[in-house]
Amino acid sequence: MADRKDPYRKFRYRVEMDGIQQAGFSEVSGFDASVDVVEYREGNEVITPRKLPGLAKYGNITLKWGVTDSMDLYNWMQDTIQGKVARKTVTIIAINEAGDDVATWKVIEAWPTKYTAPDFNGTSSEVAIEQLEIAHEGMTRTK
Repeated sequence: MADRKDPYRKFRYRVEMDGIQQAGFSEVSGFDASVDVVEYREGNEVITPRKLPGLAKYGNITLKWGVTDSMDLYNWMQDTIQGKVARKTVTIIAINEAGDDVATWKVIEAWPTKYTAPDFNGTSSEVAIEQLEIAHEGMTRTK
Protein backbone atom coordinates (compact mmCIF):
# COMPACT_ATOMS: atom_id res chain seq x y z
CA MET A 1 0.00 0.00 0.00
CA ALA A 2 1.29 3.48 -0.86
CA ASP A 3 2.24 5.99 1.81
CA ARG A 4 -0.59 8.32 2.71
CA LYS A 5 0.05 12.00 1.95
CA ASP A 6 -2.13 14.24 4.12
CA PRO A 7 -2.33 17.97 3.34
CA TYR A 8 -0.39 20.35 5.55
CA ARG A 9 -2.18 22.26 8.27
CA LYS A 10 -2.52 26.02 7.85
CA PHE A 11 -1.77 26.95 11.46
CA ARG A 12 1.92 25.97 11.39
CA TYR A 13 4.05 28.51 9.54
CA ARG A 14 6.64 31.20 9.94
CA VAL A 15 7.44 34.42 8.09
CA GLU A 16 10.96 35.65 7.36
CA MET A 17 11.87 39.14 6.11
CA ASP A 18 15.18 40.71 5.18
CA GLY A 19 16.56 42.30 8.34
CA ILE A 20 13.33 42.17 10.38
CA GLN A 21 12.97 39.83 13.31
CA GLN A 22 9.26 39.56 14.05
CA ALA A 23 7.82 36.55 15.78
CA GLY A 24 4.33 35.19 16.12
CA PHE A 25 2.15 36.27 13.22
CA SER A 26 -1.41 35.20 13.93
CA GLU A 27 -2.44 35.42 10.29
CA VAL A 28 -0.92 35.77 6.83
CA SER A 29 -3.43 36.21 4.02
CA GLY A 30 -3.93 37.47 0.51
CA PHE A 31 -0.93 36.14 -1.32
CA ASP A 32 -2.18 35.21 -4.76
CA ALA A 33 -1.30 35.57 -8.43
CA SER A 34 -3.46 36.10 -11.51
CA VAL A 35 -3.03 36.88 -15.18
CA ASP A 36 -5.30 39.33 -16.99
CA VAL A 37 -7.14 38.08 -20.06
CA VAL A 38 -6.85 40.24 -23.16
CA GLU A 39 -9.52 39.60 -25.77
CA TYR A 40 -8.54 40.16 -29.40
CA ARG A 41 -10.42 39.75 -32.63
CA GLU A 42 -9.67 40.64 -36.23
CA GLY A 43 -12.52 41.73 -38.48
CA ASN A 44 -12.40 38.67 -40.74
CA GLU A 45 -12.51 36.09 -37.93
CA VAL A 46 -15.44 34.29 -36.36
CA ILE A 47 -17.43 36.11 -33.70
CA THR A 48 -15.54 34.51 -30.80
CA PRO A 49 -12.45 36.53 -29.81
CA ARG A 50 -9.07 35.03 -29.05
CA LYS A 51 -8.01 35.14 -25.41
CA LEU A 52 -4.41 36.16 -24.84
CA PRO A 53 -2.47 36.40 -21.58
CA GLY A 54 -2.02 39.95 -20.31
CA LEU A 55 -0.30 41.37 -17.26
CA ALA A 56 0.51 39.19 -14.26
CA LYS A 57 -0.85 40.65 -11.02
CA TYR A 58 -0.15 39.84 -7.40
CA GLY A 59 -2.49 40.51 -4.51
CA ASN A 60 -1.34 42.44 -1.45
CA ILE A 61 -0.40 40.34 1.57
CA THR A 62 -1.80 41.12 5.00
CA LEU A 63 0.19 40.26 8.12
CA LYS A 64 -1.49 40.26 11.54
CA TRP A 65 0.25 39.95 14.88
CA GLY A 66 -0.31 40.59 18.55
CA VAL A 67 1.08 43.90 19.82
CA THR A 68 4.45 43.60 21.55
CA ASP A 69 7.31 46.01 22.18
CA SER A 70 8.73 45.33 18.68
CA MET A 71 8.61 48.40 16.42
CA ASP A 72 10.32 46.86 13.36
CA LEU A 73 7.28 46.55 11.08
CA TYR A 74 5.82 49.88 12.20
CA ASN A 75 9.16 51.57 11.49
CA TRP A 76 9.26 49.94 8.04
CA MET A 77 5.89 51.59 7.31
CA GLN A 78 7.03 54.94 8.75
CA ASP A 79 10.11 54.89 6.51
CA THR A 80 7.83 54.30 3.50
CA ILE A 81 5.58 57.21 4.52
CA GLN A 82 8.68 59.44 4.66
CA GLY A 83 9.66 58.42 1.12
CA LYS A 84 12.35 55.90 2.07
CA VAL A 85 10.84 52.78 0.50
CA ALA A 86 12.84 49.71 1.52
CA ARG A 87 11.86 46.75 -0.63
CA LYS A 88 12.36 43.38 1.02
CA THR A 89 12.06 39.69 0.26
CA VAL A 90 9.38 38.04 2.39
CA THR A 91 9.34 34.26 2.76
CA ILE A 92 6.31 32.36 4.04
CA ILE A 93 7.12 28.83 5.15
CA ALA A 94 4.64 26.04 5.95
CA ILE A 95 5.77 23.62 8.67
CA ASN A 96 4.61 20.01 9.11
CA GLU A 97 3.79 18.21 12.37
CA ALA A 98 7.42 17.09 12.76
CA GLY A 99 8.62 20.72 12.56
CA ASP A 100 10.12 20.43 9.07
CA ASP A 101 9.79 23.11 6.38
CA VAL A 102 7.52 21.61 3.72
CA ALA A 103 6.34 24.43 1.45
CA THR A 104 7.85 27.85 0.83
CA TRP A 105 6.59 30.96 -0.97
CA LYS A 106 9.06 33.73 -1.75
CA VAL A 107 7.64 37.21 -2.27
CA ILE A 108 9.98 39.72 -3.93
CA GLU A 109 10.24 43.50 -3.89
CA ALA A 110 7.76 43.79 -1.01
CA TRP A 111 7.04 47.12 0.69
CA PRO A 112 4.37 48.24 3.16
CA THR A 113 1.32 50.00 1.80
CA LYS A 114 -1.02 50.10 4.81
CA TYR A 115 -0.66 49.86 8.58
CA THR A 116 -3.61 49.36 10.94
CA ALA A 117 -3.22 49.94 14.67
CA PRO A 118 -5.25 47.82 17.09
CA ASP A 119 -8.64 48.90 18.36
CA PHE A 120 -9.17 48.91 22.10
CA ASN A 121 -12.23 48.01 24.13
CA GLY A 122 -12.40 48.04 27.93
CA THR A 123 -14.90 45.16 28.00
CA SER A 124 -12.90 42.81 25.78
CA SER A 125 -10.31 40.19 26.73
CA GLU A 126 -8.92 39.68 23.22
CA VAL A 127 -5.32 40.28 22.19
CA ALA A 128 -4.58 43.67 20.57
CA ILE A 129 -3.74 43.02 16.89
CA GLU A 130 -1.64 45.13 14.51
CA GLN A 131 -1.89 44.71 10.72
CA LEU A 132 0.48 45.48 7.89
CA GLU A 133 -0.47 45.20 4.23
CA ILE A 134 2.41 44.78 1.83
CA ALA A 135 2.50 45.18 -1.95
CA HIS A 136 4.97 43.18 -4.00
CA GLU A 137 6.11 42.45 -7.54
CA GLY A 138 6.25 38.70 -7.65
CA MET A 139 5.71 35.43 -5.85
CA THR A 140 7.15 31.98 -6.43
CA ARG A 141 6.70 28.69 -4.64
CA THR A 142 10.21 27.41 -4.12
CA LYS A 143 9.44 24.17 -2.29
